[in-house]
Amino acid sequence: MSKTKILNLDMMSLQNIDEDSDLIPLMTSDDEEAISKESLPEKLPILPLKNTVMFPGVVIPITASRDKSIKLIKDANSNDKLIGVVSQIDPKIQTPSLTDIHPTGTVAKILRVLKMPDGNVTVIIQGKKRFSIEQIISEDPYITATVKEIIELKPEKNNKEFIATIESIKDIALKIIDENPNIPSEASFAIKNIQSDSFLVNFVCSNMNLSVKEKYEILNTSDLNKRALMCLKQMNIELQRLSLKNDIQSKVRSDLDQQQREYFLHQQLKTIQEELGGVSYDEEVNEMRIKSTKKKWSKEIGDHFKKELSKLQRMNPQVAEYSIQRNYLDTYLDLPWNEFSKDNFDLKRSNKILDRDHYGLKDVKKRIIEHIAVLKLRNDMKSPILCFNGPPGVGKTSLGKSIAEALGREYVRISLGGLRDESEIRGHRKTYIGAMPGRIIQSLKKAKTSNPVFVLDEIDKLSVGNQGDPSSAMLEVLDPEQNTSFYDNFIESGFDLSKVMFIATSNNIANVQPALRDRMEIVHVSGYTIEEKYNIAKKHLIPKQIEEHGLSKNIVKINKQSCEKIIDGYTRESGVRGLEKQIAKIIRNVAKCIAMQEEYSSDLNLEDIYKILGVSISKDQYENNEVAGVVTGLAWTQFGGDILFIESALSKGKGNLSITGNLGKVMKESATIALEYIKSNADDLLIKLETLTKHNIHIHVPEGATPKDGPSAGITMLTSLVSLLTQKRVKSKLAMTGEITLRGKVLPVGGIKEKILAAKRAKIKEIILCKDNKKNIDEIDSSYLKGLTFHYVSSMKQVLDIAITNQNVKNHKNLDVK
Repeated sequence: MSKTKILNLDMMSLQNIDEDSDLIPLMTSDDEEAISKESLPEKLPILPLKNTVMFPGVVIPITASRDKSIKLIKDANSNDKLIGVVSQIDPKIQTPSLTDIHPTGTVAKILRVLKMPDGNVTVIIQGKKRFSIEQIISEDPYITATVKEIIELKPEKNNKEFIATIESIKDIALKIIDENPNIPSEASFAIKNIQSDSFLVNFVCSNMNLSVKEKYEILNTSDLNKRALMCLKQMNIELQRLSLKNDIQSKVRSDLDQQQREYFLHQQLKTIQEELGGVSYDEEVNEMRIKSTKKKWSKEIGDHFKKELSKLQRMNPQVAEYSIQRNYLDTYLDLPWNEFSKDNFDLKRSNKILDRDHYGLKDVKKRIIEHIAVLKLRNDMKSPILCFNGPPGVGKTSLGKSIAEALGREYVRISLGGLRDESEIRGHRKTYIGAMPGRIIQSLKKAKTSNPVFVLDEIDKLSVGNQGDPSSAMLEVLDPEQNTSFYDNFIESGFDLSKVMFIATSNNIANVQPALRDRMEIVHVSGYTIEEKYNIAKKHLIPKQIEEHGLSKNIVKINKQSCEKIIDGYTRESGVRGLEKQIAKIIRNVAKCIAMQEEYSSDLNLEDIYKILGVSISKDQYENNEVAGVVTGLAWTQFGGDILFIESALSKGKGNLSITGNLGKVMKESATIALEYIKSNADDLLIKLETLTKHNIHIHVPEGATPKDGPSAGITMLTSLVSLLTQKRVKSKLAMTGEITLRGKVLPVGGIKEKILAAKRAKIKEIILCKDNKKNIDEIDSSYLKGLTFHYVSSMKQVLDIAITNQNVKNHKNLDVK
């Protein structure tokens, strides 16, 4: 029992329902035949409708608000989805009984149930067959009755009168659709595509503007031919009513002259603007025209602007396109077309600024000064694209700011981390709602010059999304041969980016698309040593934190020993971000003591550092060489260099090799290569093959939670296995790094500087490297190499000769190496 609300379902709505469900709204003759063969249930739940009549084959939505109706719909939807739909005689009755409803109705199938926010239920149903109520079974919780199918009397196939009636219904239906502007034009498409004659009659009757009583009379007629004639009669009445209505409207419509109408509206608009004290649209256009005369753009851009401005002038200010067009022209006026800041080519000044802002980084500063020198000599050089690649916190982004200050250019920064929409780079078409230029053009608007220093931060974090690949969109931006006319979708014209100095930053250059990487000059920014970090803390971090916490300059001091303890004991990084956080924690503690008038030490020693920062981080230190099979290796991580330990052990078995420690595929392959090399050279290494076939070998790299991969632990794994199998000690205070091959060669690896710094921190004295890595050692400042001895090797035999001593350790209880 429901209060219904019939929604006007046009052809497109029906097709949308069809795509999401199994029904076909425009029923064919085959569908009609299939429905006629379906058996009718003996009993049905009866749903009374207040203001409509359900016809077979027709799809309608109804909204149920009465509790009984909602209960009926939920129960039927969870069972066979069939309900009996009847119309009420009196729509005012809230709880109708058998005497309040028409005895003839339509069996309907529930297609979809939608819960509405107001608590009502909207259900989409499709009529199947007509029925008559025989006997009420129950009225609680809703009406349930036994029903009987009403057989439809159809005319013969070649009945000329019926064929003419159906054709007339179609013709008049199309005329009504044309005459009535409230009916969507898609309805004519629906009428033309209906194949079933009975469904055509039902469809038209269901959608006609008739009373419930008139619709019920048509539904209650069993003879299809009579029902078609009744429908045609009502359609003729409807068509006559529409024609009369349209004639009356055309007679009383005022036919104003177009020029008069425009003048009248324009004068009204002008009066309203003057009353509100606003600027008229004509004044806005004139203001834009005056601004355009001061721009330094080319003739082509100027002509394009004039064309778009005249288009704005012809537009009605009240339409939505007006604001889009005005925003488009404002963007053109705000862009710095051919406006350049003057470069400062004082190289000594540039050097001072770079040294003032950044400690160390000699190679990076050298490359920047070289670039400024070439700019000074040529003055028209296309700016190359530099990419500062290195671990977090080493000052890559702030280098761009220093370069901008050194050159006297504007500084612009864009964070590309997580960017996955190509339109963020290239902009949106101006025809879209909310369209705007890409970030490149937006940033140039803010900079107000065409030659700023442009920092593209975290270029390795660009992502591929559903809206395209932004890294591919960056190819044109970062190509000096193409970016002379960078095309943004919003401005629809080429903009010259060749004078912009682009600087990209990345943590891992391997993540950058190869084509994009090829367009940039990679400048590696390595991590800092303890000495460099101390100087950075002394010159930059400590004064900065003291000032930010509102303290005077000399109120607190951190001596060198304490500062180095903070660096070595409380941070584990290549950069200085973590160091700055620890210093901030110390200064915060001093500020708290001053604010609360507590005692504090102005010259902080190690004991004060421990009280404030707590227990220091345990760092990997060199382990002794008392145990066979434990070797120290050197590794590179995104946080800089580190040491790692390779451990190996034997157990009785069948010669299986197992590897643990969260290792990657390449690292596991290195272990396999090392073992195969030992097997093929067992006699030379004085190792019995029986030992390898009767024992299982297990290799483990501690810190299993940390993923580890790469080939640089190859010689470390080889040394560990030989030490284990020969039960010989490994040389003390020794670390190594290098890739191995099955032929016995040692290959070079990367990250040498970071690995050397890690070795120094771990008190390592000797390091084994591939001889091809000697050039990397030569590039490192000699002050960092004090106390280290390097062994350059080219074969595994050389590695073993240096690393394995003749000192025996206590033999493995299951291993005989004699």
